[in-house]
Amino acid sequence: MAGSPRYELSACRLALYPNNTSMSSIPPDSQSHDPDSGRPKDPRLHPFRRAILRGLAVLLPPLLTVVIFIWVWNTLREYVLIPVETGLTNVMIVSHYHQQIKEQDPHLDDSVDEAYVQLADRRWVPKRVHDQVLENPGSAVMPNTADGVFRRYIQINHLQWWKVGPLFILSLLIILSFVGRFLAAGVGRYIWNSFDRILQHLPIVRNVYGAVKQVTDFVFSEREIEFNRVVAVEYPRKGIWSVGFVTGESMMDIRGAANEPMVTVLMPTSPMPATGFTVSVKKSETIDLNITIDQAIQFVVSCGVVVPPQQAINAANGKPAIESNSAPPSTNGEVPGETTPTASTDVSSDKE
Repeated sequence: MAGSPRYELSACRLALYPNNTSMSSIPPDSQSHDPDSGRPKDPRLHPFRRAILRGLAVLLPPLLTVVIFIWVWNTLREYVLIPVETGLTNVMIVSHYHQQIKEQDPHLDDSVDEAYVQLADRRWVPKRVHDQVLENPGSAVMPNTADGVFRRYIQINHLQWWKVGPLFILSLLIILSFVGRFLAAGVGRYIWNSFDRILQHLPIVRNVYGAVKQVTDFVFSEREIEFNRVVAVEYPRKGIWSVGFVTGESMMDIRGAANEPMVTVLMPTSPMPATGFTVSVKKSETIDLNITIDQAIQFVVSCGVVVPPQQAINAANGKPAIESNSAPPSTNGEVPGETTPTASTDVSSDKE
């Protein structure tokens, strides 16, 4: 196994230089200079390319947010709203409008004083219904069956978007509220836990269900753990700093063994901060960070790509990108720059 690193480097060199050309044989000017002009290459991006990247960084977050909301709404509409509309339409046809559909020519009946139109399915519908649907066929073609004509007629007169949309959202919120209350009770919780265990044991479903459940639990569930502050801890070993959330004081036995104050810290894992490790750390070995809980979560989720503005460092001069006027919180609750008055004994000497 001692020769494996050399083998990997040789493989990488062959992949980069297939003609058995070593990196040392490449002239240094060709690596750092432009072959056309002979000038040193500028490592920075072209202004036009940099402007495009900045534009994408500004526009992508709101656009992706809108796209996600549109996708959620289209999913609800496709799999919930449209089936509900179809069911209501069928119920209204059977209960109310079915008697207006005639199997035989209604003009032969002297008691019928309304004009009817025969359709392709050899059934008759009132002419006023047919004319209204003919004037408003919608996105589809003109229906040629009695049921199709009345479905479109019901959509025009009873299922307008400005009526169905708010009613659907209100009904969905009420149903979700009842489902949440039911699952919080004893019987509902038992049923849900049983259903959850069944899904967790299915071979293929449990992989997808487990990942989706972690995301939804982190996004929609109430936080049972209240984070006090964000700290940096040398974890998992000395010299490696990790961001953690202080959840409270540690256990009394651990505090006694360490002979100094201890804190319990949740060390989140990227990119899912809902999971992690709980460690007990000496209070003196933690560094309070001047960032909020949300900024720390964004830092963990983005794997360190999204750095809080007050903690960002300018790569050009190594100084903070934004000067922060607020001092970071200290571990003992004191504000830096202020001294705590202590009791002192005045020693006075009597002059003889």
